[in-house]
Amino acid sequence: MQNMNSNEPIYQTEALIAEDIHAYLEKHQHKTMLRFITCGSVDDGKSTLIGRLLYDSKMIFEDQLATLEADSKRVGTQGQEIDFALLVDGLAAEREQGITIDVAYRFFATEKRKFIVADTPGHEQYTRNMVTGASTADLAVILIDARKGVLTQTRRHSYLVKLLGIRHIVLAVNKMDLVDYDQASFERIVSDYRDFAQSIGIEAFTAIPISGFKGDNITANSENMPWYQGTALLPHLEAVDVDATADQAKAFRMPVQWVNRPNLDFRGFSGLIAAGAVRPGDAIRVLPSGKTSTIARIVALGGDRDLAVAGESVTLTLADEIDCSRGQVLVAAQAPLEVADQFESTIVWMDEAEMVPGRAYWLKIGTQTVSATVHAPKYEVNVNTQEHLATKTLDLNAIGVANVTTDREIPFAAYADNRDLGGFILIDKMTNRTVAAGMIHFALRRAQNIHWQATDIGREHHAGMKHQKPAVLWLTGLSGSGKSTIANIVEKKLARMNRHTFLLDGDNVRHGLNKDLGFTEADRIENIRRVGEVAKLMTDAGLIVITAFISPFRSERDMVRSMMQPGEFVEVFVDTPLETAESRDVKGLYAKARAGQLKNFTGIDSPYEAPDAPELRIDTTAISAEEAADLIIARLIP
Repeated sequence: MQNMNSNEPIYQTEALIAEDIHAYLEKHQHKTMLRFITCGSVDDGKSTLIGRLLYDSKMIFEDQLATLEADSKRVGTQGQEIDFALLVDGLAAEREQGITIDVAYRFFATEKRKFIVADTPGHEQYTRNMVTGASTADLAVILIDARKGVLTQTRRHSYLVKLLGIRHIVLAVNKMDLVDYDQASFERIVSDYRDFAQSIGIEAFTAIPISGFKGDNITANSENMPWYQGTALLPHLEAVDVDATADQAKAFRMPVQWVNRPNLDFRGFSGLIAAGAVRPGDAIRVLPSGKTSTIARIVALGGDRDLAVAGESVTLTLADEIDCSRGQVLVAAQAPLEVADQFESTIVWMDEAEMVPGRAYWLKIGTQTVSATVHAPKYEVNVNTQEHLATKTLDLNAIGVANVTTDREIPFAAYADNRDLGGFILIDKMTNRTVAAGMIHFALRRAQNIHWQATDIGREHHAGMKHQKPAVLWLTGLSGSGKSTIANIVEKKLARMNRHTFLLDGDNVRHGLNKDLGFTEADRIENIRRVGEVAKLMTDAGLIVITAFISPFRSERDMVRSMMQPGEFVEVFVDTPLETAESRDVKGLYAKARAGQLKNFTGIDSPYEAPDAPELRIDTTAISAEEAADLIIARLIP
């Protein structure tokens, strides 16, 4: 009988378990990893297929299986014992509607390979989530319902797969059991898809007839389709060659994610190597500054390294103390990236609100975030016909080509050469929503040929001659709020004080500089951008600039603020209630807008976004225009 006071058997059991875990980890840690997505139209069986792969690869725990069986009985799907789609349709809304809404990521492994699969939505409304899942994938499984054939969403997802640079494509013709495993149906679909694929530049794909519901051709070839002599889906996924050495053979690039400074004796630059390889002693260049140094150490988990390659996260120390911060890119000194601030790009619009040309968005590329504007699209792509359509904007799920301008030069690579350094997202500055994904084609020629010309007489000299500090007094408010009246009084008072000023009035500017612009949202944004650029030049000349513009959108006022030196932009909110402004209506504009004769009029059928934190708020119902002018001057000249 075992000695009850002895812990030896317990220790032996724990030791055996530890050995098993160690052996398991040792066995799996050197396997290659394949990231893939499933995509296609609604109800093509994407979630069911992934559930089947998880089930057949024994990646479901007993308690998960019990829950899955219970949920399947509750949902009740055509007498099926297990509804595999429930394994990945995790949101309550997905289970209620029977569709995938969000991207569901799942990990599983076989004896030969590890996998991360993204189940992406098929519904057109959630195409933006498909782009998210595809952005890091090596392979795409495009599903087609054998009963329905190639659909619009199949074409859209295929176009996006090609656009996002996924080189390996599997065409999985699903639900073959519902067409009695008919070979002719399969071949007809493959022929239709091949015609479309060739039209968008997909040179090769692997077609497999499957049934996720029945398990045909998933892990092994099915007896129900003896006419198919190819490889089953899972063996194909295990064998597909994902060339991890391709990026390693390129020139070295590493966006800096973090400056690692744990103490005064160590300063390193941490990041994920996007391309190439690096060794101690290699000459590197920091972009966009262009400063050079050499690699002193490669620090990684486990100690210093003699070599680091693409796909690895490391900390690099340099031989010289040079300026380098988050967002900059370390590159091979003799093979630097291009640096520019204007690009042609493909834009995939992902927001419910349409793109507004000229509006400033945050652009995130690599580890850097900059302000950027998107110009009116050159064209929109019809995903069915590949026709280039004329358009002034991009709506939800639209794909177009447009020029993008950033507020500073950034290092980049063409997306076709490097996803990390050529792909970007656009973020709405007011809502922080990701509104678009983009892929850089090339820098515009004018971005390379036009350079800033340094001058000997600078803004400090101009301001010193005038004995004043440059500033922009930006008066914003509704039409009829009193902006122009107050601005005029401010300028007269400053003139009496021998201050050098210039008044930019909204109506006056539209008689000349901006006479080509209307009152659409895009035109209003361009109107303010031009005025901002003029105001910036005037502050460089040492002037105090006074502006009176409705300027209804916060993002555009913030754009002008970002053009100026810190502290030079003074936002003055002329706060007048709509009913008060409308009662004045000296130009009769509100009456025309109410009658429908004047479209896009602020306060009636176009919004006014009041400032969140203006430097000065003027309540015109409480003080006169003279008193308002005195408050502004007191703020400008304490």
